[in-house]
Amino acid sequence: MGRRRKGRDISGWVIVDKPAGLGSTDVVNKVRWAFEAKKAGHAGTLDPDATGLLALALGEATKCVPLLTDALKAYEFSVVFGAATHTDDASGDIIATSDLRPGDDDIRAALPAFTGDIEQVPPQVSAVKVDGARAYDLAREGVEMELAARPLHVQSLDLLARPDADHATLRLVCGKGGYVRAIARDLGEALGTRAHVASLRRTWSGPFTTDGAVTMDRIDALARSPEVDGLLRPVEDGLQHVPAAQIGAVALPRLKNGNPVEVLSTTAAYGDTVWAAHQGRAYAIGTYRAGMVHPTRVLNREP
Repeated sequence: MGRRRKGRDISGWVIVDKPAGLGSTDVVNKVRWAFEAKKAGHAGTLDPDATGLLALALGEATKCVPLLTDALKAYEFSVVFGAATHTDDASGDIIATSDLRPGDDDIRAALPAFTGDIEQVPPQVSAVKVDGARAYDLAREGVEMELAARPLHVQSLDLLARPDADHATLRLVCGKGGYVRAIARDLGEALGTRAHVASLRRTWSGPFTTDGAVTMDRIDALARSPEVDGLLRPVEDGLQHVPAAQIGAVALPRLKNGNPVEVLSTTAAYGDTVWAAHQGRAYAIGTYRAGMVHPTRVLNREP
């Protein structure tokens, strides 16, 4: 018999303002310990040096993580012109330099090429798998890799500020799988120079923003006390960017067994992903077709 994971059956979201210096997995482990939760996960990795919004799911909220992972996310980041690094950020070794510094108009003119549906080559130091190994592990061993370009949807990329000739501050809104470091690297090359990310902050992800996010210091201060549950947000908060499909009480037993049930009302179109809702509570994630919700993930919750 496998070991049974101990912990509380607690469900909801913890929206963390991640500090620099902590990896996403480290934050998950700390939060799981603080809440004594049986199950925890996060919706979208942040590099250790990055700061900002990291949405953590506990319990049944982990079944909703793919919906948040697929949602649009916003980043504000600072680019340094004139140097490329092997990690595409400030933590890496400089591998190339350039004396060219682009003007503001040059930067603005280059940005449209990075919007819409683009192809992006991930950084050498990334979590992409190469023959079963993580690229960052191979990079640490000195292996140079030809990483395949991946599709990325970029809704917008804007120049926010230009503190000096060496730096620019930009805002990126993109879909799943985007590497801000790769945007900075490729922007530098498009402008005829070299560039890397100096700082990076995620400001929102799907329905969550950094407004009201909690710090790790706050979580540490309340860890394993009754007050820590006050930091937990409802499962439904992570579903507000997805259409709800209202169902009746009589449908709940069938839904809990994984069967399609009738939808009383919804704004969803045929084929949309929806969450099955009764009296404001989520009971399943599924697909809306012909007046029915067909569940793909059932949440284990009592009415």
